Amino acid sequence: MNTLSLKNGLEKFGILMLTFFFSALTFAQEATKTPDLDVDVTTTKTTTTEEWFTNPLYWVIGGLFVIILIAIIARGGKKG
Repeated sequence: MNTLSLKNGLEKFGILMLTFFFSALTFAQEATKTPDLDVDVTTTKTTTTEEWFTNPLYWVIGGLFVIILIAIIARGGKKG
């Protein structure tokens, strides 16, 4: 029983040390960041064409088609 509690204690201590190490590493990386203050404001007018697969209407229609197709296939063996 004593070795089990010692093992659990060491495991918890190891997890605590790893957590501390990774949080210190994260804060150290954050502290070395220098802010970029160069702001360049340029505007260019570009025209883009919308692709068909970015329109949500096609996704809804496609989803309904798939659901109906699955329902037809699943019901195909039954006489109704």
